[in-house]
Amino acid sequence: MRWQSQTLDAEDGALPGLSRAGLVRTVQTPEFEGITFHEVLCKSALNRVPEGANVPFQWTVNPMRGCSHACRYCFARGTHEYLDLDAGRDFDSQIVVKTNVAAVLRKELGRRSWLREPVALGTNTDPYQRAEGRYRLMPGIIRALTESGTPFSILTKGPLLRRDLPLLTAAAEQVRVSLAVSIAILDEDLHRSLEPGTPSPRARLELVRALTDAGFAVNVLVAPVIPGLTDGRAHLDAIFGAIAAAGAESAVAFPMHLRGSTRGWFLSWLAEHHPALLRRYRQLYRRGAYVTPEYSAWLRSRVAPLLAEHGLTARGRAEPETRTETAPTSDAQLALFA
Repeated sequence: MRWQSQTLDAEDGALPGLSRAGLVRTVQTPEFEGITFHEVLCKSALNRVPEGANVPFQWTVNPMRGCSHACRYCFARGTHEYLDLDAGRDFDSQIVVKTNVAAVLRKELGRRSWLREPVALGTNTDPYQRAEGRYRLMPGIIRALTESGTPFSILTKGPLLRRDLPLLTAAAEQVRVSLAVSIAILDEDLHRSLEPGTPSPRARLELVRALTDAGFAVNVLVAPVIPGLTDGRAHLDAIFGAIAAAGAESAVAFPMHLRGSTRGWFLSWLAEHHPALLRRYRQLYRRGAYVTPEYSAWLRSRVAPLLAEHGLTARGRAEPETRTETAPTSDAQLALFA
């Protein structure tokens, strides 16, 4: 691994060049078979969101890079290439842990220039992936945000968040705390194939219930919607029904994006497990990373009535804006989406 190419202006502002004392040690432990942890000392914890991004927050914090969830469709895979690691198995198994992230964050939040703008966690890799059970970075992060008066949000697939529920409940009495859970798949076989390192859909539904019972208005990210696999009406009806029964207040669904290295990693899985879909994907993603506007419009028309039927509030943007958004114009086009 050639870590020497890292510099102080690394993209997320937080990985200083491991050749200059950023890397503390590399660790492998029996309880995390097949996973290597690279413990680093970060220079910065807060990452500013680029101007023009259509999101309700200006800052993010990423305690780790890489993710043992191993989701085939994860959009963040390409970030591992900045470390001279590959976006496939290395992303799943070579986890960079910013061991001092809470202390650095506390220092940054204590600056007189800090305006207490919203901070989001879980926008890149999951802060409650399995490694959090070992490193316990999140309690310090939550305390630093709360004590500085900074509102924050967390998106996760990890029921480990329940460990910090008392801390989050106390934080919500002082700052705005938004919690969201990602549940894209209900089918157990598909889940094990596409998201092999994630907790089960049932465990995540139980997390939604626990957060709801604690008084949080939980949003569920039913995403990505995977064309030909999870966009059927029966699947979407079942998943919206399940999250509504678990107490979720709102939901958002949008189609899968295949940016950068994620495209090849996902399509290799598709070719092995669902080769008959490859032709459809060449059509749907012919513009690049995003599905055609026709598919987006079709998916919105399918999702909206199901959300209403299950009493769920639509939350957030369904997908990035496109310059030309038109509805499908023929049965032949619609057949690609059914």
